[in-house]
Amino acid sequence: MTVPRIDHIGIIVADLDAATAMFARMLPGAPVETKDMPEVGLRIAFLEAANISIELIQYMDGGEDLAGRVMGAATGLNHFSVEVADLSRAAAELEAAGFKMMEGFPRPGAHGRVAFFERETATNILFEICEKEA
Repeated sequence: MTVPRIDHIGIIVADLDAATAMFARMLPGAPVETKDMPEVGLRIAFLEAANISIELIQYMDGGEDLAGRVMGAATGLNHFSVEVADLSRAAAELEAAGFKMMEGFPRPGAHGRVAFFERETATNILFEICEKEA
């Protein structure tokens, strides 16, 4: 696997609109994209800074099952994600290196396919790889 680009950091928030407004003041001019993902119980906003994206995540009512199992319920800094060109190949290489993919992954994410890896195999850090849609 080549050295990947860090794509984004994920932050769980209690109020997506308030958090988006705060980050928009902090990063004036940063483009914002909001996306509802009811199939996994999330509302998401992406803010594009010059060199990294910030993903703000709010649980929708009843949506904490899958998302909560993967990410946990605590608000605050949650995970980091790296972009890969070939998710299947990168996942196989990471698993060969001792990382364990979470059950139910890979699967569609906000901007393409994603896979999360068990915290226990990544020094208790939630780690995601993402393959962007073409």
